[in-house]
Amino acid sequence: MGSGYLILAGAIMLFSWLVSSRLKSKFEHYSKLQLQNGMSGAEIAEKMLADNGIRDVRVISTPGRLTDHYNPADKTVNLSEAVYNQRNAAAAAVAAHECGHAVQHAVGYQWLTMRSKLVPIVNVASSYMQWILLGGILMLKTFPQLLLVGIVIFAATTLFSIVTLPVEYDASNRALAWLENKRMLTQQEQAGAKDSLKWAARTYVVAALGSIATLLYYVSIYMGGSRRD
Repeated sequence: MGSGYLILAGAIMLFSWLVSSRLKSKFEHYSKLQLQNGMSGAEIAEKMLADNGIRDVRVISTPGRLTDHYNPADKTVNLSEAVYNQRNAAAAAVAAHECGHAVQHAVGYQWLTMRSKLVPIVNVASSYMQWILLGGILMLKTFPQLLLVGIVIFAATTLFSIVTLPVEYDASNRALAWLENKRMLTQQEQAGAKDSLKWAARTYVVAALGSIATLLYYVSIYMGGSRRD
C-alpha cells in the first residue's frame, strides 16, 4: 500500500490546500459585505443565544484569527477579534455557527456529547501517539504489539474527526436556520453566510478523510509485518 498511500496522501494534501485557500478567499470576500442591520458578530451571537433561551453562556473576544470556538466546559462562545467586532456577512456566519454549538449543548445533542467525551482521550493520545507509532514501526519485527497500540490510539483520533462532521454541519444548519427565520440578513448576506459555512465545513471533511487514510496506512504496515512473521 506504500505507493498507493503516497498518491492518496498527496491528493488529500492538495485538496486540503485548495479548500483552505478557497475558504480564506471566501471569508475575505464576505468580510467586505457589510450587514444592513449594522450588528456586530458579538451582537449577533448574543441575540441568537437569547432567542434560544440560553442565559448562562457568555460571548467573549479571543485573540487571533479563525480562533472562534465554543467551550462547553466554561460555557463561553469565543469569537476572534475580527468576528467579535466586525459587522459583515462572514462575521455573522461564524458568530451564529459557534452559537449553534451552544444550542447543541443546551439541548443535549448526542454527537456533541460524544465528541466532548472523546476530547480528554484525544488530548492524551496526541502527546504520545507519534512516538508510539514510530517505535512500533521500528520494532515491528520484534514487538509488533507496540504498533497495534499506536493504531488503537490513532483510531480514537480518527473517530474524533468523524464525529466532528455531524457536529459541525448541524451547528451550521442551526445557525443558517436562525439567521433566516429571524430575518437577520438580506438575501445576499444570507447567501454569503451559507457559502462561508459550506467551505468551512469542507475543511473538517478533508481532515477526516486524511485521518482515515493514515489509519489504513498504519494498519497495512501492521498487517504486512504480521504476514511476514
